[in-house]
Amino acid sequence: MRTKALLAAILMLGASGIALAKPQTAPPAVSPLASEFTFTKVMVPVRDGAKLETVIIAPKNAKEKLPILFQRTPYGVPQALPGGLPPSWKPLTDDGYIFVFQSMRGRFGSDGVFTLSTAVHPKDPKKTDEATDAYDAIDWLVKNVPNNSGKVGMWGVSYPGFAAAVALAKPHPALKAVSPQAAWVDYWMSDDLHRNGALRLSYATEWVSSLQIDKLQNKELSLDGFTDAYDWYLAMGPVENIDKNVFKGRVPMFTALLDHPNHDSFYTDQNWQNALGKTTVPTLNVAGFWDQEDPWGSWQIYAKEKQNDPDHLAQIVSGPWRHGGWQSKGDFLGPIPLGTDSGTQFQTQIQAPFFAYWLHGKGPRPDFTAKMFESGSNVWKTYESWPPKGAKDTDLYLHDDGSLSFTAPSAGEACRDYVSDPANPVPFRKRPMSRTYATPDWVWWESDDQRFVDHRPDVLSYVSAPLEQDLTVTGKIAATLMASTSGTDSDFVVKLIDVLPSDFENTEGKKWAVGDYAKTLNGYQWPIAMDVRRGRFLASDTNPQPLVPGKVVAWDVPLRDHDHVFKKGHRIMVQIQSTWFPVIDRNPQTFVPNPYRAKASDFVKATQKVCSGSKVTLPVMG
Repeated sequence: MRTKALLAAILMLGASGIALAKPQTAPPAVSPLASEFTFTKVMVPVRDGAKLETVIIAPKNAKEKLPILFQRTPYGVPQALPGGLPPSWKPLTDDGYIFVFQSMRGRFGSDGVFTLSTAVHPKDPKKTDEATDAYDAIDWLVKNVPNNSGKVGMWGVSYPGFAAAVALAKPHPALKAVSPQAAWVDYWMSDDLHRNGALRLSYATEWVSSLQIDKLQNKELSLDGFTDAYDWYLAMGPVENIDKNVFKGRVPMFTALLDHPNHDSFYTDQNWQNALGKTTVPTLNVAGFWDQEDPWGSWQIYAKEKQNDPDHLAQIVSGPWRHGGWQSKGDFLGPIPLGTDSGTQFQTQIQAPFFAYWLHGKGPRPDFTAKMFESGSNVWKTYESWPPKGAKDTDLYLHDDGSLSFTAPSAGEACRDYVSDPANPVPFRKRPMSRTYATPDWVWWESDDQRFVDHRPDVLSYVSAPLEQDLTVTGKIAATLMASTSGTDSDFVVKLIDVLPSDFENTEGKKWAVGDYAKTLNGYQWPIAMDVRRGRFLASDTNPQPLVPGKVVAWDVPLRDHDHVFKKGHRIMVQIQSTWFPVIDRNPQTFVPNPYRAKASDFVKATQKVCSGSKVTLPVMG
C-alpha cells in the first residue's frame, strides 16, 4: 500500500533542518494520492478549551485497524494531500499507519500563545503544557479517529522531537512507542540556545525570532544589506542591541534569555525530564554526533530513562550525522564520505522495525541498548551499555612546543599564550558567512575543515605525530585546560580534530577545474568534538564569580559522547581559542553582572595562557 510513502511527502521532516524551518508552499490542487487516502482537518480540543489544528491522513481501503503515528510541530501541518514522494520514508511506513500532524499551541491554526516553554506540571492537572496537550490530543484521537487500533506512536526531529519526548512526562495509556530525535531538555546547557551557559548568539537570534515574530509564518531576519553575517553581528555590538534595535520587544523568548544569563529557575523549572520516573514506554532516542543544533538532549533523556528501566525499554542510536541527517541518505558528512548509506540503514534496520514491533506486533523485539554508526571505521556497532564498559580513559597532553602526545609533560614546561580581542573574534565558519539558521553552510559547519583558522595568532594548535595504529575512541570525551587570563572573565573553546593524511586522496594525473584543488580532503582538519567553557561559571552556574587575573586554574570542558576511529597514519590535533563568533556571543573579558547587557567599554583584550597539564581525556577502546 502507498501509505508507506506518505509521511515525507507531507512535511519532508528529517530531510534537513532547513525543511523544518521554511514556510510551507501551496500544495497541488489535486493530489495523485487522493484516490487512496482521506485528508481531514479537525480542531482537537484540550483541557482548557483551546483547540489545536490537526490533520488526519488515512488510507481509504485498510483491511485492518491501524495504529496512529502522531507528530506535533510548530512548523505547520499540511493543507492537503501531497503531490510527491521522497523515497526515504518508505521503510517507516511499510506496515501502514494513520498519520496525524498537529500544530502546537499558538502556531498557525491552533489557539493560544506559543511561548517555547518546555515546562511541565505533573502535580497540577489544571495547568496546560506541551505534555498535557499531547495527552489530551492522544485521548481525543483514539476515541474519534475511525478504524484506529488504539495504539499511538510519537516521533519527530528537533522541535517535533521534543514534542514527542515531553509526552513521556505523563504518557497516555495508548502511547505505545516514542522516538525523540534531536530532542532537548535544558535550554541553558548544550542544545539550541546555549553551550554550557554561553549564548548561541546567531542561532538564538534567528531561530527564536522565526518562531515568535509572527504566529502565521516563519519570517526570516534581514541582515540589513550586509554580505557577511559575521559583520552584521559584530556591528550590533553588545547582544542587547539586537533586542533593543532589531526585535523591539517582538521576541519575548530572546528578551528572557538576556534577562537570565545564569542557570536559574527560568531554565531549571523548564527541565521537563525531571518528571520522568519509571520507563514504561519503549523509547528510541536518536542523536547525531555532528548535530549543529541539538546534539545533547537525546543523550540526557536516554540516561534519565535508564535510571529506572527494569523492562529495558530505553534505547539510544547515534552516528556521524548533522541535524536530522539520519532521515536522509547519510552517505556523506559534509565532504567526508562515509562509504555507505548510514541514514537509509537507520530508517530500514532500526526505525521501521522499532515502530513495527511496538505498534503492529510484527517482527522481533529490538533488543539492543546502544547502536552507533562509528565514524572513521564507518561500520555499525552495538553495545550492551553506554558508555561501553571496555573504554579506558586515556589522557592526551598538550605540550609547550605545540605537540600532542600520550606522554605526560616534563617538569618545567612553559605556557603558551595569545591575545584574545573581542573586536576581532575568531569566526566559527569561513567568511563571507551566510546566515546561521537554515542555510546549507550552517547544516555542515561542525564538520568543516579547520585550516581556515589554524594559523591565526589567537588560535593555539597542538598536533600529534602520525598514528602508528588505529585509535578507537568510544564514550564521553572531555578536556581539562590549565589556563589563565589577564581579564576577569573569559571563554576557552576546545576542538578535537582528526587531521587526514596529505595523500588521503590520490590526485595523481587529475585534471583540475578552477576551485577543485581546494576541495580535496588531503590534509583536511576534520573536527570530531568541539565546545566552549565560560569562565564565570567554573565555580558555579548559578552564582558566577570573576576570575583572578593571571591565576592558572583548571577549566573542565565537556566534549560530549562520540564513537570515532582515528585511523593509522592520521594525526590528532587540538585547537584552543577564546572566541567563536557569532555562533557564541563575545565574552567581554571583563566580569560584569550580565554579559548580554555589557557596555561597549567592557569589551577588552586579554592575554590567555594555556599551561602544562592541559589535556584531552579520550575513552580508548582496547
